[in-house]
Amino acid sequence: MNTTWRRLAGERGTALIETALTLPLLLLVSVGIFEFGRAYQTLQVLTNAAREGARVAVMPSSDPGAAEARVRQYMQSGQLPNEATATVVVDPTAVVNIGGAGTATATIVTVNYPFPFIVLQPVVRLLVSGSTLGSAITLTASAEMRNESQ
Repeated sequence: MNTTWRRLAGERGTALIETALTLPLLLLVSVGIFEFGRAYQTLQVLTNAAREGARVAVMPSSDPGAAEARVRQYMQSGQLPNEATATVVVDPTAVVNIGGAGTATATIVTVNYPFPFIVLQPVVRLLVSGSTLGSAITLTASAEMRNESQ
């Protein structure tokens, strides 16, 4: 009876050690999935914001600042926390190839947004001090539309 009890106690200790070793890895993978899911959702908001800005910019009677204002408004509606730090570039004089029919002028709206990782960056800094792994990355989205003529 004494040897059975020792064997059970040893198995419980082994399970505890296995849990202690695998739980941090499992949590890190789970957090990574959530973080990159947030990054993908943010990229979708930026893509739609650039598209909305391009729609406003190609109108014949469009105000020069209206496209950037629409992009920033869309980013606020998409609840991006640091929309003020994003850069919006509107190029209304781009020349694009329209297939075999020649070229046309178009407007290209490009949005650059610094995306901060909420959990990954502090975790990486705990493991490796001074590491830039997990720091903010710049997400870029652009939209191109042909200019409408009057």
